[in-house]
Amino acid sequence: MPQFRFCPHCAHELVRKEMFGRERAYCPACGFVHFRDPKLSVGGLVVKDSRVLLIRRGVIPRIGYWAVPSGFVEYDEQPRPALAREIEEETGLRVQVGRVIEVFPNADPEKPGVFLFFEAQITGGELKPGDDVSDARWFGREEMPWETMAFAEMRELLRAYWRGDETSPQTGRPLPGNESPGY
Repeated sequence: MPQFRFCPHCAHELVRKEMFGRERAYCPACGFVHFRDPKLSVGGLVVKDSRVLLIRRGVIPRIGYWAVPSGFVEYDEQPRPALAREIEEETGLRVQVGRVIEVFPNADPEKPGVFLFFEAQITGGELKPGDDVSDARWFGREEMPWETMAFAEMRELLRAYWRGDETSPQTGRPLPGNESPGY
């Protein structure tokens, strides 16, 4: 991740200084300290007629690979509205975002962060790929594109869902819709 070279408050050149237990970018002119905070991402498990909604990524990283609808939470957003926005942008579907079913670290070392995985129910809209995806479609258990899933954490959570596991492999939280084996 690129480092600031100049202070975003006063434009003075930043220096590296040991602060709060680690080296940080510091402005000797105004006292600004740059804390490299992790990004918050959200994704949703959307199920309809025993099929899972996936999108084919049209942007980097992992362009051309499949994932659940997901994206970054903007500075002024809360996680649930951010996920509803991302799902509508990527798929054309409006959803009601439910409970958190998984929390895991973002696997990309260049973008450290935390990923919140929610269940979501469709409330309207029409399925059509958005501008940052090349495809959006429903997959049954036997049709899942396991070899071309973009992210291992999503793949493992979806495998647990399709196996009929009652809880997520990472957090032990209950998985949605698994009243009968395999669904």
